[in-house]
Amino acid sequence: MATMITDVCINCGACEPECPNGAISQGEEIFVIEPSLCTECVGFEHRESCAAVCPVDCCLPDPRIVETEDALLSRAKALHPDVVFPDPPPSRFRRAPER
Repeated sequence: MATMITDVCINCGACEPECPNGAISQGEEIFVIEPSLCTECVGFEHRESCAAVCPVDCCLPDPRIVETEDALLSRAKALHPDVVFPDPPPSRFRRAPER
């Protein structure tokens, strides 16, 4: 699924610089996520970066856009051809390693 920003967004802007794909921008009323750029941070983090920093928990999975880990990782690789992603990649589809 792509992540979406709900209408409880307070326009704080915390999410925008956290997105590794540049998928978040200021919309007409609230920040928005471009689904074609969203990888749910697969390949970068074990949780969506925008959701991790959102003070009002308005960055949520969009149930209208369901995607597999493989599809999201493929998109990340296409968006970042110079990045070498670990195998397995960080992903919300698996638990983060315990420290």
